[in-house]
Amino acid sequence: MTQQSHQQSGHSSTHIASPDGHLTRRHFLQALGAVGGVGLMMSGMSAFGIGIASVQDRPPTLSGTANGKRVVILGAGLAGLVSAYELRKQGYQCEILETRAFAGGRCQTARYGFVLPQLGQDDEVCQFDDGQYYNHGPWRIPYHHRSTLHYTREFGIPLEIFVNYNEAAFVTGPNAKALGAGPIRQMEVLADMRGHASEILAKHVDQSALDVPLTQEEKEKFLEFLVHEGHLDKRGLDYLGTGGRGYQKNPGAGLHSGQASEPYALNQLLNSGLYDIVSSVSGFSQQKTMFQPIGGMDKIAEGFEEQIGDLVRYQAKVSKIQQSDDGVMIDYVDGGSGETHQIQGDYCICTIPVSVLKNIDADFGDEFVAAMNSLSYEPTCKLGLQMKTRFWEVEDHIYGGHSLTHNSETGNISYPSTGWQAQKGIVQGVYNFGSKAAQFSAMDRNARIDKALGVGEQLHAGYRRDFENGFNTAWHLEPDSLGGWAHWSAEGRRTAYPLLNEPQGRILLAGEHLSYLTGWQAGAIESAWIQIEKLHDMAMAS
Repeated sequence: MTQQSHQQSGHSSTHIASPDGHLTRRHFLQALGAVGGVGLMMSGMSAFGIGIASVQDRPPTLSGTANGKRVVILGAGLAGLVSAYELRKQGYQCEILETRAFAGGRCQTARYGFVLPQLGQDDEVCQFDDGQYYNHGPWRIPYHHRSTLHYTREFGIPLEIFVNYNEAAFVTGPNAKALGAGPIRQMEVLADMRGHASEILAKHVDQSALDVPLTQEEKEKFLEFLVHEGHLDKRGLDYLGTGGRGYQKNPGAGLHSGQASEPYALNQLLNSGLYDIVSSVSGFSQQKTMFQPIGGMDKIAEGFEEQIGDLVRYQAKVSKIQQSDDGVMIDYVDGGSGETHQIQGDYCICTIPVSVLKNIDADFGDEFVAAMNSLSYEPTCKLGLQMKTRFWEVEDHIYGGHSLTHNSETGNISYPSTGWQAQKGIVQGVYNFGSKAAQFSAMDRNARIDKALGVGEQLHAGYRRDFENGFNTAWHLEPDSLGGWAHWSAEGRRTAYPLLNEPQGRILLAGEHLSYLTGWQAGAIESAWIQIEKLHDMAMAS
């Protein structure tokens, strides 16, 4: 449409030029955000080299030696491990206090015997078979999280592909019966919605029904694109289906030529409500190419432990944080003896989640405390289900990815991207957030599992039949986390976030909560890189 006709139609127009008529990056990115949401805008930012996908490829280069200055690091999650690893290279004496008996923070993997404490409930004890495991914390690494991949490469941690997108997986929803009985493959909805949409647009362009400022040659090329995009019949521009949506009977050898499947009608698709799975561009954080460490996500923490495990004091629960003009004093309770000890240092990097930190006695200023109190953490639940057969592969031919359930109580069902064609495997039956996670975690353990099995058996005949045991996680009930990840409001980002990123005397905070990659390991790593550079500048200036 021309600007004039667009305004006459009664719709607001999206401008990508500045008031003087020139196209600018800022106006272009604003338009991307208006049209395609945050994911498309972030992809555009990355194209300009200003995105938030790993601002740095590697840790900062620090000049000058520390001459033995002492840094106390609170927390052996990834931010704490990175801080100690990089600062020791520069001559700092580092010691990490970690309340858990292991490193990694929320970067955890459940195996047989693993115990996860849950407030107000019995501890969750993993009963998976030997060799089975489940990443109930971070579970995937996008290709553009270069900071995380920096350390997997540096420590020689082997990776494998994490299948984050699988059109052969199922999709269902409250109105899915509009498309008939039985599970529906995502590829069917994707192919048919794109086909019908392309058919409508192609016929409008062919009949010049749209006021599109294209030359005849450009129209012909655009039609070629739509025919290719929607798999249209070239002569009538009709969408008649495509092999990409799957076959009624698959082609094979001999005389088995296959039988084409019948596409859904457009009104069926619209009435089903499943059209919302169609998107031309992946969300920025939901890339199709992702990775996972072979053997479990905790292999990353183990890589750090091999390098700096001697610096970690485990089962050391911080009880008090103080500082003076000369240094910092940290009180902690030894988990074994119950005795309180104090450790002193020149500086402190605190990576304790703010949800926990604001309950620790600390002599922070009032403004800093107010900033911490403005930050909330996301309730989130995950549930791994051990199955005695990999029925999703054998019976349903689904290898990795997610089946989309449109069930807000439990979330989607995710299939393992490891152990292909083995006997058993772990399916992620629940991943929910916010109020739904809070409600879900209020159910008893068996009720949670039963709810997940009820959702799964709508898609898979073997879901309840082959279930053996499960591992529940409610991160907001885990006492050393009190939430899955930081959740910043727009106002908090504007006022509190900048303050928490700055040193509070000799104390600096670090972690995923001080990033725009909250909930991702890259956020914790890159936050640590920023803060150790600030600490080093302070130390050199003194």
